[in-house]
Amino acid sequence: MLVCLPLVTVTGLLDFIAYGPQFGQAFPGDVGWLHLPFFDWPTRPAWLFRLTQGLHVGLGIVLVPVILAKLWSVVPKLFAWPPARSLANILERLSLLLLVGGILFEVATGVLNIQYDYVFGFSFYEGHYYGAWVFIGGFVVHVSFKFRTMVKALRSRSLWAELKIAKADTKPEPLDEEGLVAVNPRPATISRRGALGLVAGGALFVAAITAGQTVGGISRWGAFLLPRGRSYGNGPTSFQINRTAVAAGVKVDNTWRLSLTGGERDVQLDLATLRSMSQHTADLPLACVEGWSTVQSWSGVRLRDLARLAGMPAPGSAHVRSVEKNGLFGQATLQSNQVLDPDALLALRVNGVPLSLDHGFPARIIVPALPGVHCTKWVASIDFRRS
Repeated sequence: MLVCLPLVTVTGLLDFIAYGPQFGQAFPGDVGWLHLPFFDWPTRPAWLFRLTQGLHVGLGIVLVPVILAKLWSVVPKLFAWPPARSLANILERLSLLLLVGGILFEVATGVLNIQYDYVFGFSFYEGHYYGAWVFIGGFVVHVSFKFRTMVKALRSRSLWAELKIAKADTKPEPLDEEGLVAVNPRPATISRRGALGLVAGGALFVAAITAGQTVGGISRWGAFLLPRGRSYGNGPTSFQINRTAVAAGVKVDNTWRLSLTGGERDVQLDLATLRSMSQHTADLPLACVEGWSTVQSWSGVRLRDLARLAGMPAPGSAHVRSVEKNGLFGQATLQSNQVLDPDALLALRVNGVPLSLDHGFPARIIVPALPGVHCTKWVASIDFRRS
C-alpha cells in the first residue's frame, strides 16, 4: 500500500494534466491553489495515457482487497476510547479520519464511475479530484507519524520465515503500545500466510477480471468490472464505444463539410476531397478515463497538413468542434505538439474500412497519448490558433 497508493494517486493527477487544464477543459476547472503545474502533455510514447490511466484504474481496483484487509486489521484502533490522549494523538486520529475517509470515497466513486454512467448527485470529476487531495493530506500526515513504526515492524521478522508457519504453529502478536493486539486473543483461525494468500488471491482475481479491457483479445470478455468498455459493432470496427451517435443526437448527411479557420484562409472540405488528400496510417491506442483501452490502425489526413492548408503551418493550438450538440466533450483544444505530431490524424478510416457512425463518421481526431474523450468524433470544424 505504501508503494501502490501513491502510484495510483500520481497517475490520477497526471491524467488530470493530460486533459489540458491550461485550456480550461479539465474537470474541475477552477481549483484555486490546488491546481497542478501546467505543461504540454507529451505525445510520445504514444501509449503514455494508456499506461497512466490503465495503472490508475487497474491498480486502484486491484488494491481493493488489500485496502479492505488493512481496514479489517485496524478496526479496533478506529474505535479506541478515549479518542484522544494528547495533541499528537489528536493529529494522528484526524489524519486517520482523512486517510480512511478519503480512500473509501475515492474507491467507491472510482468503481461506480467505471460501472455506471454518471450516477452521482454531484460532479464525479470534482468529487474525485478534491477527494484525492483529502487522501493525500491524510496519507502524508499518517505516514510521517507511523514511518518509524512501519520500518520497525517490517524489520522485526522475515517474510519468508513467516510464510512457512502453519496455522497450528501461529502464535498471537505480543502486546504493543499502539493497542492493536487483543489482550486475550482467541486461537488462530487462519495462519498469517493464509491471510496473505487470501488477500493476494483476491487481488489476483480482481486483476484477472479487469485487465482484459487493456490486454484485449478473448480476455476482453472476461473483464466483468469494466462493462462500460465492452465492444460494439462488427468486423473491423468492433471495438469500444462509450457514446453512440444516437446518444449524442448526431446525424450526418451528404451536406457535411469540414471547416478550417484561423489561418490565412478559411477552407471548406467535403469528404471526397479529404479522401483524395495524402493519407497516413498509424497504429495508435484509444484510451478512456474508465480504464479501457484498445489499439487500432487509423488512416486519414495529418493534422499538420490541414494546418498548412489553412495557412498556419505552426499553430500554437487547435480548437476542434463536433457536430454533436449535447454532452461535455463535443469540443477539445489540442496543444501545438499534438497538432504537429506526425501521427496526429483527422481519421477517416479504421482497420482499412471507413469509420462507422458510432466511431465518428465521417471524421474524428486521433492523436498519440491523447485522452479518448478529446479524440473528438463527428468533427465539424478545426480552428487553428496562434497561441
